[in-house]
Amino acid sequence: MLRFIDNTQIAIIGLDEILANLYIEGRQVSIDTAEEIVKRLEVKNYIPPSARKEYRYLLMQEYREYVEVQTKNSVKI
Repeated sequence: MLRFIDNTQIAIIGLDEILANLYIEGRQVSIDTAEEIVKRLEVKNYIPPSARKEYRYLLMQEYREYVEVQTKNSVKI
């Protein structure tokens, strides 16, 4: 579930898998990675062109949080 600034929530198909794959690939948190997430999501999700910038921003935040959790979990081992 992706939550926008206005509290609108959108179900996104395949987001968890994409985040995991990018992490395994060693991708850093960046606007380029966020754009790659958008491209991969577009295979199974409609992303309106007018909202693409906002999606990139939110997806970059999601990926940042994902990387932080994975990093903390790997330190505990």
